[in-house]
Amino acid sequence: MVRYKDREPRGLESGGTVRGGDKGTMRRRWLLGLLLIFVLAGCGGPKADVTVFLMGKSGVPTEIGEKLQASLQSKIGQTPTVQIVTSPLFSLEKMMVEIAAGGHGVLIIPAEQFKGMAQQGGYVSLDDVAKPEDFAEGVIEIPVGGKKEKHLYGIPMEKSLWFKELQLNGKDLFAFIPENAPDPEKAKQVLKIIAQK
Repeated sequence: MVRYKDREPRGLESGGTVRGGDKGTMRRRWLLGLLLIFVLAGCGGPKADVTVFLMGKSGVPTEIGEKLQASLQSKIGQTPTVQIVTSPLFSLEKMMVEIAAGGHGVLIIPAEQFKGMAQQGGYVSLDDVAKPEDFAEGVIEIPVGGKKEKHLYGIPMEKSLWFKELQLNGKDLFAFIPENAPDPEKAKQVLKIIAQK
């Protein structure tokens, strides 16, 4: 009689299956699946000129995203068109996928991630969007082309009139334009409105 612990595991060559796998492979598959869902979800209807991705430490409900979108579009006017994309839960992996995909013109993320990722560079200077002295918290030094440059790179959302009017707490959230934004000039038009105090 063969007891369970004495049995040899069935390999793939004998018709067995591999269970588990390493965590890196599973994470890559999960991220790839998540990215595919976002790509497919974005296939319906006309695409906005500028999308704004918003993720807070405790997530952002869809209803809040809809209110923010309506308010922002009314402040901007007819062009450029905007779409607010929110996440109901905080997920660092999802945030990284959204940033790497390069589909968003403006990102609004927690201060910790904004400042942590800054050391890798990849932010658009906002010196021509708002006065750096008005947003000292968003003035940071980051690597740009082999050297470090100090500019206004982020708008602290706790100072944003847009958030205040909707009675939202923007504490510890920063808005910025990633270097891989589809149209940085249109994104700057939107960020000028977001930066109004």
